[in-house]
Amino acid sequence: MKKENIISKEILSAILQGIDEGIHAVNLSGETIFYNEIAAAHDGLSVDEVIGKSILEVFPSLSRHSSTLLKVILTKEPIYNQQQSYVNLHGKKIETINTTLPIFIDDELVGAVEIAKDYSRLKRLSEKLLDLHQKIQQKDGRKIVSKSGASYRFTSLKSNNPEFIRIIDEGEKLAKSNSPILVYGESGTGKELFVHGVHQASFRYRGPFIVQNCAAIPEALLEGLLFGTSKGSYTGAIERPGLFELADGGTLFLDEIHAMPIELQAKLLRVLEDGIIRRVGSTKLHQVNVRVVAAMNISPNEALESRMLRPDLFYRLNVLMVRLPSLRERKEDIPFLTDYFITIQNDELQKNVTEVDQKVRNLFMSYSWPGNVRELKNAVEYMMNVCEGKVLTETELPMMLKQKNKDSLLGADINELSLRENLERYERNLIEKAMLRSEGNIQKAAKLLCIPRQTLQYKLKKKG
Repeated sequence: MKKENIISKEILSAILQGIDEGIHAVNLSGETIFYNEIAAAHDGLSVDEVIGKSILEVFPSLSRHSSTLLKVILTKEPIYNQQQSYVNLHGKKIETINTTLPIFIDDELVGAVEIAKDYSRLKRLSEKLLDLHQKIQQKDGRKIVSKSGASYRFTSLKSNNPEFIRIIDEGEKLAKSNSPILVYGESGTGKELFVHGVHQASFRYRGPFIVQNCAAIPEALLEGLLFGTSKGSYTGAIERPGLFELADGGTLFLDEIHAMPIELQAKLLRVLEDGIIRRVGSTKLHQVNVRVVAAMNISPNEALESRMLRPDLFYRLNVLMVRLPSLRERKEDIPFLTDYFITIQNDELQKNVTEVDQKVRNLFMSYSWPGNVRELKNAVEYMMNVCEGKVLTETELPMMLKQKNKDSLLGADINELSLRENLERYERNLIEKAMLRSEGNIQKAAKLLCIPRQTLQYKLKKKG
C-alpha cells in the first residue's frame, strides 16, 4: 500500500475525531490527498475540484516559493500562523491564516498538511468597522469632534462599598490626566463602564472614543486595524487609517491587552512613547494625539509571569493603574445591586416585583459570583422574566445557580457544630482572602498566611 494512502487514512481518522478547521494535505509531488469540506468552503471550490490535483493547478497564483505546503515539503520545517493570499482556479481571491506541518511516517517525509483559518470575512468586517468610524468622524471633509462612542459615565457604576466608591472618585481625578491608564479586574467587574467614565470625565470627552478587544482579532489583522494600511502592503490593500488615527484627539480603549501579540506590544509601546504611528507597508509617519486606556481580566503579576505582557509596556501603562474589586469583595453591593436591577427590570418589563425572599437573599450573599456584577445582573434579569408574582423566590433561580448551590437550595442539614467542617470552611475563606489580597501571587499569599509556599500549593490543589 502506498504511503500516501496510509497518511490519507490517518488524516481522515483525525478529522472524524472532531477537527473543524480547513484541512488540506498533499503528497511529496504537491498533489492533494485529503481536502475537507471546510477547506473547500474557505477556498470557494468543491472537494472534487482539488482531490488528486496539483496545488499549483488549483491555485495558479501560487508558486513553489509562495505555497506554504510546498515550502514545508522543501524545508521539512513547520510554519505557524502565517497569513497567505492566493487566487483559486475560478479567479476568486482567498485569504487565510495557515499552520502547515510536515508529515513523517517512520521518520520519512511523505507529505504536508495545512490547517487553515479563513479570515477574509473577519477582515471585511474589520475594514467596515474602520470605514464606519471614519464616516462617523467626518462630514464634508471636516472632523466632527462632538461625536463620542462613550455611552456611560461614572454615575453608571452603582455601589455602596466604600472602597469601590473611593476607586470611582479616584477615576474622576485620573481622567483629567493625559497619561495612559491600566484597569484590571475579573470579568464582569465593570472595567468597560469605568473606562467610559474616564473618557466622559476627561478633557477629551468631545473627541472620539473607540473600543477594541485585542483577543477578538488575529494578529495579522490587528496590526492593520490599529495602525492602518498602505496601498500595496499586501494584496488588495488600500490606503486606510487605523484606529489610532481615527481616535486622534480622543481615547482608544484596548481591552484584554495581554492577548495582544508580544511583537505588536512593542509597536504599541513606541506609540505611547512618542505618539507617532506608521501604517503597515508605509514609510510615512503620522503624529497622533490619543490617550490609551488598557484593561486586563487577569492580574499584572500573572500576565508578567506568564510572559503575556511585556514588562516595558507594563511599566509604561503602570503610571496610572486601577484595580476593580470582585463582587465577593464588596458583599454589601449584592443586595443593593439586586434591588437596583429589579427596579430597572420592572420598568422594562412593566412588572411590579417588590422584593426578593429571604432564602434567595441568603443564597445570593453566600454565593461566590465568579461572573461578578454581570452574573448577578443576568440572574436577576432571568428571574424577573419568569416571575409571575411580586416576590422573587428560589423557584425562579437560573439552573446553574441552583446546581452550584444545591445544598443551600435543598435545605441540606449541615451540622453547625461539626468542628471539621467549620475549620475546613474557615481555612478555605482565609486562603481565598489571601489569594485575592496578593492578586493571585502564591508566594505573597503564603507569607500572609504564615505558611510555606509548598503547603499553600498543596492546599490549593487539594481544595480545587
